[in-house]
Amino acid sequence: MSQVTGNLESQRRQYDLAGAAEAVGFASVTVIDDDLGRSGSGLMQRPGFERLAAMVCSGDVGAVYCIEASRLARNGRDWHHLIDLCALAGTLVVDPDGAYDPRLVNDRLLLGLKGTMSEYELSLMRQRGIAARDSKAKRGEFRFMLPPGFCWSEADKVEIDPDEHVADTIRLVFAKFRELGSARQVFLWLRSADIKMPVVRRNVEVCKLVWKPPAYHSVMQILHNPLYGGAYAFGRTAQRTRIVEGRARKASGFRKSRDEWHVLLRDNHPGYISWQEYEENQKLLLENAHMKKNCARKSARGGRALSRD
Repeated sequence: MSQVTGNLESQRRQYDLAGAAEAVGFASVTVIDDDLGRSGSGLMQRPGFERLAAMVCSGDVGAVYCIEASRLARNGRDWHHLIDLCALAGTLVVDPDGAYDPRLVNDRLLLGLKGTMSEYELSLMRQRGIAARDSKAKRGEFRFMLPPGFCWSEADKVEIDPDEHVADTIRLVFAKFRELGSARQVFLWLRSADIKMPVVRRNVEVCKLVWKPPAYHSVMQILHNPLYGGAYAFGRTAQRTRIVEGRARKASGFRKSRDEWHVLLRDNHPGYISWQEYEENQKLLLENAHMKKNCARKSARGGRALSRD
């Protein structure tokens, strides 16, 4: 999405195609920009592409203008499907290199090659980007959105937030967890004391800290996050791909076990607690979970005591 708001030159070139179509005599020009900010990899819904395919099927479209094949699709399925529809409807495909008639064998071959190159280019860029990201993360310098209580220094190092109100609130959460021994009790105490919690909100590339009433998941995120124990951790969640209506769809946010994390650098920066205390907290949180086997250790819960008849 940051490309949509920050890199505007490509958008201008695409919008200029409307003028180019009018200049060669097309009486009616329709601009389809519903897919701005959406990947053409085929892993997310693209209402603009579906609208384009429907218009081509109607037989009323004389030509489809694009600055390159990658602006229409970056996966072979969508690209070849569009070419098939254009061939059936007699619709031309026009880019800066020329006009192509998908009904002609040579033009269809060239369009197929362009689509394949576009798909390969996306895979190559993704592979190159992931390798560069992981290399920087292994040094503890890859920037990502930090949880409340931390900020990035000019030297790409994680440091404690200089705002004492924020830092004191985070320290209070850990102090109360040491005292009460339960994340839920910490949450209830914060509620009863009417203490606001810092929450990071992100809008594209701008991160803003807001104060909100405490939520249970916010307390759990603080207690589970290894950054508060002075460790740089990256790649703690994973994506999963599933088939929805015949198409691949990715879902993110699935937690991975610690041995599957991409990077874990202990003693990387000053933390709110020591790594030893972080480990003890994780053990206690695990023991407090009740969705476990009957013989496993767990925290006490309310209920009637056993009595002898």
